[in-house]
Amino acid sequence: MSASSSSESSQSSQALPRVVVLATGGTIAGSSGSAASSAQYQAATVPVSHLVQAVPVLADVARVETEQVAQVDSKDMMFSLWQQLAARVTHWSLQPDVAGIVITHGTDTLEETAMFLHLTQACPVPVVLTAAMRPSTSLSADGPLNLLDAVRVAVSPEARGRGVLVVLNQQIHAARDVTKSHTSAVDAFVSPMTGPLGFMQDAYIRFARAPAMSGAARLPVPTTWPMVEIVASYAQPGRAMVDALVAARVKGVVVAATGNGSVHETLSGALADAADAGVAVVRSSRTGAGHVAIPARMSPRAGAFLSAADLNPYKARVLLMLALAADPALGTDAARLQALFAAH
Repeated sequence: MSASSSSESSQSSQALPRVVVLATGGTIAGSSGSAASSAQYQAATVPVSHLVQAVPVLADVARVETEQVAQVDSKDMMFSLWQQLAARVTHWSLQPDVAGIVITHGTDTLEETAMFLHLTQACPVPVVLTAAMRPSTSLSADGPLNLLDAVRVAVSPEARGRGVLVVLNQQIHAARDVTKSHTSAVDAFVSPMTGPLGFMQDAYIRFARAPAMSGAARLPVPTTWPMVEIVASYAQPGRAMVDALVAARVKGVVVAATGNGSVHETLSGALADAADAGVAVVRSSRTGAGHVAIPARMSPRAGAFLSAADLNPYKARVLLMLALAADPALGTDAARLQALFAAH
């Protein structure tokens, strides 16, 4: 290559937008001893620099920089890592020449991390989570294309102002809405109530709608986290779990309730006692989709606990933790806490 053509190539590279990839591990960074294995592998073993090197076409899309924030299997996600990730998102999003941020993550708790970031990050630039259902060493690994698509969305002007996004399997989802719905399929992630925000095919990106509630007020990242746990309602549950949580001084309980937020009478009695003790009780649904009806009158003794709206139990727990961390008084103010769930 001549000196002039080398200079032209350098100038062209500098003209590309700058994207920072924050890596946390997961299946996208997993490896196995056999390329034929997609179920038996070790998550979080491949460094993010190798993931980027495996997709050379990224160099035609953006100037990609990487930061290995963590290297964990996302089933072991911790609040301390959420705090660290939020700090790095804030840092990079305030750099004037950063066009977007991509976060690589494991699929097991991706929806919870996405919800946390949705609730806490103002997102002056696009923040896009991506992942993989197959390890990087697998035949037909889905991680490389998901990573490329995530970077393409991160630099898209149309992605700005849409909050935290999740890109997998050529679909673009809102962080608040998306959930994992299959154990192993590459199309495991869906937004059951709303559908995806858009889709992409190669470099073509199409947003079909704006995300709901992307403009809701952001909640602060906690320095200390209140204990909030999930219990489920099912045929003949006992009350021992709820009583034990109250004894452990739990601050909030999310109920994975049946149907439209209905709770077994035995569990309902235990939860009413918990509410009397100052525990915030919120009903979600274990069905996977649908809006839990908001009671006309909050009456724990009648089983009329707060509604998580259309949030699944895991996302509802994230919101309840952040709300109680920001204002512990919300635990005994049903009207204010219900309004918060309606707004987010």
